[in-house]
Amino acid sequence: MNKTPTPHIGAKFGEIAETVIMAGDPLRAKFMAENFMENPVQFNNVRGMLGFTGTHNGKRVSVMGHGMGMPSIGIYTYELYNFYGVKAIIRVGSAGAFDTDLHLGDLVIAMGACTDSNYGAQYALPGPFAPIADFNLVRGAAEACEKFGYNYKVGNVVSSDVFYNDINQNDKWMKMGVLAVEMEAAALYMNAARAGKQALTICTISDHIVTGEVTTSEQRQNSFTHMMDVAFSLI
Repeated sequence: MNKTPTPHIGAKFGEIAETVIMAGDPLRAKFMAENFMENPVQFNNVRGMLGFTGTHNGKRVSVMGHGMGMPSIGIYTYELYNFYGVKAIIRVGSAGAFDTDLHLGDLVIAMGACTDSNYGAQYALPGPFAPIADFNLVRGAAEACEKFGYNYKVGNVVSSDVFYNDINQNDKWMKMGVLAVEMEAAALYMNAARAGKQALTICTISDHIVTGEVTTSEQRQNSFTHMMDVAFSLI
């Protein structure tokens, strides 16, 4: 409690809700605050990483950016879980599809997150750790997709430390049935496991690694609302 505000989050304890919906782009967090929340109040602008607390259908919730990559989301989610009393973090983001049944705009509910990162080395475990989402959040997200009629798949993603790969390893992940690639879920899931908290990643397919389909940055910022519908339904 005495570590708030932290070096990266300017909020005082109590200004952040127990459930936080996060996005890599802080402008996506601002979009959610303006379009999904009642009476949002900004609690953070340190390093431009916007955060807001308000209500959704009368239930208290916060939204916040987390930046790109596992080191960035690792810092923010660690502080939220361990210093601000946050119990659940739901990441909404974009992903590149491997699975040929997935198309632009489809949702992936990340039940597990493989990774090429060394993030888990900090725990000095005697073997590889398998980062997984909270089952109740996974089940709730799948049920919400069914209710809304959204195309989705539940399964494994890979959280990569590298956006521009010198050696393409995608085919190896595809052979193992991994649905898509993103850059943060594994660190989020490891932080949640270590803190004894809940986590889930819901991704919208923004491009397809196999077919070459792509979306624009403006579409990614403002139009990927289906995953937000699902995330807010879990509050």
